[in-house]
Amino acid sequence: MRNVLTIVGRELRSYFVSPVAYVVLGVFVLLSGVFFQAILVQTLQMVQTIQAQSFGGTPQPVDVPGEISRQYFGTLGVILLFMLPMITMGLFSEERKRGTIELLLTAPVTDLQLVAGKFGAAVAFYAVLLGVTLAPISTLFLYADPAVGPLVTAYLGLFLYGASLLALGLFVSTLTENQIAAGVMTFGLILWLWIVDVLGGAAGGTMRAVLTRLSILTPLGDFMNGVLAVSNLVFYMSLAALGLFLTYRSIDAWRWKG
Repeated sequence: MRNVLTIVGRELRSYFVSPVAYVVLGVFVLLSGVFFQAILVQTLQMVQTIQAQSFGGTPQPVDVPGEISRQYFGTLGVILLFMLPMITMGLFSEERKRGTIELLLTAPVTDLQLVAGKFGAAVAFYAVLLGVTLAPISTLFLYADPAVGPLVTAYLGLFLYGASLLALGLFVSTLTENQIAAGVMTFGLILWLWIVDVLGGAAGGTMRAVLTRLSILTPLGDFMNGVLAVSNLVFYMSLAALGLFLTYRSIDAWRWKG
């Protein structure tokens, strides 16, 4: 456990001594803030339109905080499509480029500890990104009374969604010495997983059922709607486990190659 924490601390320091962390944080804060404001304004205009169309009658009730949070979390899922590859692209590729990977492979740490440490650092940095979004969400509690349960499940879904994709990005980072190439490949992989959801909607019968179960967006939508299903938890954890297993096997292949 000490070795894993040492690697986590090393990787977190490397994030913040380079411009990568500040660029990712800055862009994420800017985009999430701008989209939250846009969603807030759009939702309030929708409510005003509904009230105006009621012509003095009883207006249709609208869960304003719930509507804002669902749209906001859905937008975050899209923004993370571009942010997550930047978190993982240099975790192994940069080590190979600098030649420091040999030091790690000969250090008194196991491959499992190395993978766990790298993954732990990426997840910790991702948790910081999610923590930033608490600021705009907290404003909902200042002017309304949003349901806490759906917010908790939405954050849990975003965390598992991000962690599973980070695991896949970690594996991609072991495939090349160029971190830009690793970032582009990770983005392409995540985008393909998004396209699976689109193909599932266009397909029919058994193929639609299979593609829907392979979609990374369907479970995320359930979480954002306040649905906490064991199958969705298993899906994201299995995807993360697959990414970490492939990473472990890739590092093991390096040792065999010498």
